[in-house]
Amino acid sequence: MRFLAIAGLGALLAACASGSPPAVPARTDADTRAWWAITAELSSDAMEGRDTGSTGYAEAGRRVVEMFARAGLKPGGESGTWVQTIPLQEIRVETEGTRFMLAPEGGGRGGRKLAFLHQISVRATDKLPARIEGQLAFRGYCAPGAMGDVRNKVAVCFGARRAGQTTGGERVQAAADAGALGLINVDDPGFTIEPPRWPDAYARSVGFRDAPPPAYAQMPVMRLSGKGFTQMLEGSGMDARAILAEGAASRGLPSFDLPTRLEATFKTSKRLLLSENILALLPGTDPKLKDDVLVVSAHLDGYGFGEAVNGDRLYNGAFDDAAYVATLVRLAETRAGKGFRRSVLFAAFTGEEKGLLGATWFTQHPTVPKERLVADINLDQLRPLFPLKILTMHAVDDTTLGAAAKAVAAGMGVEIRKDLEPERNLNSRADHYPFLRAGVPATGFVFGYEPGTDAERRYREWYQERYHRPQDDMSQPIDFIAARDINTFFYRLAGAVADADAKPEFLPGSPFRLR
Repeated sequence: MRFLAIAGLGALLAACASGSPPAVPARTDADTRAWWAITAELSSDAMEGRDTGSTGYAEAGRRVVEMFARAGLKPGGESGTWVQTIPLQEIRVETEGTRFMLAPEGGGRGGRKLAFLHQISVRATDKLPARIEGQLAFRGYCAPGAMGDVRNKVAVCFGARRAGQTTGGERVQAAADAGALGLINVDDPGFTIEPPRWPDAYARSVGFRDAPPPAYAQMPVMRLSGKGFTQMLEGSGMDARAILAEGAASRGLPSFDLPTRLEATFKTSKRLLLSENILALLPGTDPKLKDDVLVVSAHLDGYGFGEAVNGDRLYNGAFDDAAYVATLVRLAETRAGKGFRRSVLFAAFTGEEKGLLGATWFTQHPTVPKERLVADINLDQLRPLFPLKILTMHAVDDTTLGAAAKAVAAGMGVEIRKDLEPERNLNSRADHYPFLRAGVPATGFVFGYEPGTDAERRYREWYQERYHRPQDDMSQPIDFIAARDINTFFYRLAGAVADADAKPEFLPGSPFRLR
């Protein structure tokens, strides 16, 4: 097995246990060593997790600009600068002053507290009421038309996430239409491909300043852990464990009112902030193609500081996504100012973790004419934890980028696959997606694996233990050979697209083709 065969798995696990960065194997190539050093700098504690609009993000952006400039790129932002500034607003539900209590219906003693961010959380909007109080009413999957009487009550729903079941948006709509005071989505323990985890880092939203509020912003929409649901049903005569098991199996669920009310108070704050996309241009060399612009992108932002996990509250975001901003930097450095036939715009986007904000803003306000944008190749969701044999490719059947990627991958012995877990909606959760929506061919990749293998185990473990967690730092396991291989694949694919005679096109039948 190639996984860390050079360094030795035992040495790596010992390093991770002690909190030390994995030692780079002695025979690691120079490019991967340089990539890892840039990753370490961008995900260091000094960058404070690079939260959107933070001083740590600004410092990381400054360093990326310096690296792009030193590599021979040109400013690609607004008004001849390296940046594109985005006006944003943040709504935060404060931990101090926010409280959730379960109290007996009709009064009396015996109230029980639900721990904010550890058992229950709430969607952050600036229209949250200061307080709600209402009887709890469990309504199964909360399908539209099946809510029954929930007027002036708090609807509790099994938060199904699988295809064919009631969606989150449908549950909100149904609860609001039925007059509920609020909605609680209970975690689905059966969604094991991306299982629910606690604590939440924080309850806050960041969005464009002029964006309309979300639907039913005044209605608290909450998320509850399985443990919290068990606590909620105490004394009701209902079996929480059995209900969760039936929901996980997509079987029928009962509807009942609890002899319990929720008393919740919300303390919110609002602030305006600015954050910047970092944009740098490598001009093309072909007189006929240099006006075409290929975008290569990754997101620079992370989570910043949040609720502590195992005593650590700094979410460094090493693999998500400092490592792949580092890959953009390395591509620029290896080119050393030498252009491809087409121009290439290097984009380190902000606000991905807050809803693909930077990429969305760029596609709505491009710093080059939109008609010149030929494609976006995005780097995210990549975890070099095991040998690179399979790559899941987003939108693989939507554009000719699929054929280009397959040609590059074939030369490396890598198989390109479509997403085998579409219910996770990974295609719409990364920065290539706003380009697709804007009618620009775009793609991204995920490390793939055969079901039931050690590679799958490592993949699942990363999502359970490190995804959007402080443990996504420089001490985590890494396969340096896989890191080299995915970077090499990206360099070759970017070069193939930038140098090809024909620009990427949408394929017949793609839902994005006519946008």
